[in-house]
Amino acid sequence: MCVTCGCSDAESVTLTDPVTGEKLTMSRGDHEHAHEHSAAHEHAHGAATPAGDHGHSHGYEPSHSPDHDAVHDHGHDHAHPHTHAHPHTHDHGHSHGHAYSHAHSHGHAHTSGHGHDVRQQAHTHAGAHSDSAALHADRRGTILALEQNILAKNQLLAERNRGWLAGRDILALNLVSSPGSGKTTLLERTIRDLQADLAINVIEGDQATAHDAQRIRAAGAKAIQINTGTGCHLEADMLARGLQALQPPPGSVVMIENVGNLVCPALFDLGERAKVVILSVTEGEDKPLKYPHMFKASEVMLLNKIDLLPHLEFDVERCIAYARQVNPGISVFRVSAQTGEGMSAWYAWLRSQAAAAGRIAS
Repeated sequence: MCVTCGCSDAESVTLTDPVTGEKLTMSRGDHEHAHEHSAAHEHAHGAATPAGDHGHSHGYEPSHSPDHDAVHDHGHDHAHPHTHAHPHTHDHGHSHGHAYSHAHSHGHAHTSGHGHDVRQQAHTHAGAHSDSAALHADRRGTILALEQNILAKNQLLAERNRGWLAGRDILALNLVSSPGSGKTTLLERTIRDLQADLAINVIEGDQATAHDAQRIRAAGAKAIQINTGTGCHLEADMLARGLQALQPPPGSVVMIENVGNLVCPALFDLGERAKVVILSVTEGEDKPLKYPHMFKASEVMLLNKIDLLPHLEFDVERCIAYARQVNPGISVFRVSAQTGEGMSAWYAWLRSQAAAAGRIAS
């Protein structure tokens, strides 16, 4: 389970090419990769970065074995002399829960080609026997530390993605919203209206199905579908895999349609230029106050479905005021992806950002 948001990290993540139907599966928090160098090295498993970012050559077949010239010894030899305060002794390499406390004196003889740092540990055992990691008296501190580690690792991978994109003059935007806001419809119209001006490629994020990627392809753009299983957001390593499969050309635009959720995607930087939050007038004008982190993290708010305003009780000015109360610098465009009303202002902003991406990268 992901400590940061509570979604499962045991579920596999699937990338689907809507053209070929090919599915590439990776486990969340893990990936296989091949090394083309023979020097000894350290690496963190679970990192996936676009090619050209470092000395690792990443393959994205469903499964394959690492090809190491160097020998990696994963047979960790641990010598654990235990001194127990109770009459029986036992050897173990994992966390036990007992109704008593005892001290261990650990001497570790550790051999590994990955240079793992294994330290002497003191164990306090309490609670029931469990296969999952037990949280003891410092449970709150442990959760905080794990959350910081998860976000720090994601941020490192996001920076690698950002460098990869900048090196190719690619503008990447992270589109975030609740389900049903009209993200995909807005993308379809944007692709059709700007196909003569901008090369737009799309990475679609959903828990299941490739429906949205198929819609995007029908609109005229190349798309890759990422299915997160039980995951409620995209993460930087998923984007790296998506970029490898998508291979967007230099100078293009990559639209990342995140999983429909106004909470967790606010926490995870993917390496994008900016977050664009889509809020529909059918959702209620107080959403920026209810979900402040998302609106604070976003540079642009697209207030969508304004063609429905005559049929709703929705205070547009109050909604915008709430958004700017949370984020004074947020840009707001009132649009209807269905009728095209207000879309020209959004397109002008998009063109300016695409032009700036090239100038900044150069």
